[in-house]
Amino acid sequence: MGLLERLAQGPVLCAEGYLFEIERRGFLQAGAYVPEVVLEHPEVVTALHREFVHAGSDVVEAFTYYGHREKLRLIGREDDLEPLNRRALELAGAVARETGALLAGDVCNTNVYVGDESRPAVRAMFAEQVGWAADAGVDFMIAETFQFAGEALEATRVIKEAGLTAVVTLAVHQQPVTREGWSLPDACRRLAAEGADVVGLNCIRGPETMLPLLAGIVDAVDVPVAALPVPYRTHAAEPTFQTLTDPRTGEHGFPVALDPFVCTRHDVAQFAAAADGLGVRYLGLCCGAAPHHIRAMAEALGRRPPASRYSADMSKHAYLGSDASLRPENLAFADKL
Repeated sequence: MGLLERLAQGPVLCAEGYLFEIERRGFLQAGAYVPEVVLEHPEVVTALHREFVHAGSDVVEAFTYYGHREKLRLIGREDDLEPLNRRALELAGAVARETGALLAGDVCNTNVYVGDESRPAVRAMFAEQVGWAADAGVDFMIAETFQFAGEALEATRVIKEAGLTAVVTLAVHQQPVTREGWSLPDACRRLAAEGADVVGLNCIRGPETMLPLLAGIVDAVDVPVAALPVPYRTHAAEPTFQTLTDPRTGEHGFPVALDPFVCTRHDVAQFAAAADGLGVRYLGLCCGAAPHHIRAMAEALGRRPPASRYSADMSKHAYLGSDASLRPENLAFADKL
């Protein structure tokens, strides 16, 4: 069953956030954020794919985000472009097959798009990555984190020309418009008209500041809508994770001091339920996501993934539990913990 058939049956949950999670584990460098780990420590990538599916993700996304020609040029590894992409697709494909999850390829913002004059270069970058994903037999392509809707449109064209299903998402900074100044409903309408099968938003904004943008998109398009925020507590005064400021120091948290702002599993569960209530059908999290977040979203959608076997149950806690066999002396001490 493909992505569109699954969406017809209910929400699809997609775990993203590989860059930040693998950086936290010590196998990827913040800054350039190039997924060299695919070649250097493939076992780490495979393990995270499995953990996300165990937690409830319906999708295994090949870790080719920022695995494009411009990023590899930046670190002097352009010769590794094809090996990295093919290896990432191989790793993801193996986990998708063993778990029954959907396999997604991935392209993203190129950081070289500035308008019409850059389209040929951008198209070439998308074409090579989409071609390798098609060779790997992906179920669909994710095209994500586009600040320019024009770049997202170019990615959509390349994906559809390859005959693949396209999930295309925009990334919204402090102002809720694309960098061309298009409204988000208008940009998503244009993407759907170009053939995108799913449209919406990912990254940059946390649950609180992404949620208000979704209803207008749902109303504007006739295709399923996607929402994959970052799991950080952005708010009206600091709507993006790049703007979050630590009140203790006055310093920006992005990218490696965001720990004080991490959403709890309850935060992301509430977002999943609220977005589902708005009619959003493709849900997930982006940079900063960890498996426990994905499990919380899955459970908020009424599911019990394998990881739910280990969801919190405080009834047996020595001091805070309710089990009749617990020692009364410990229970009486609970308010002194």
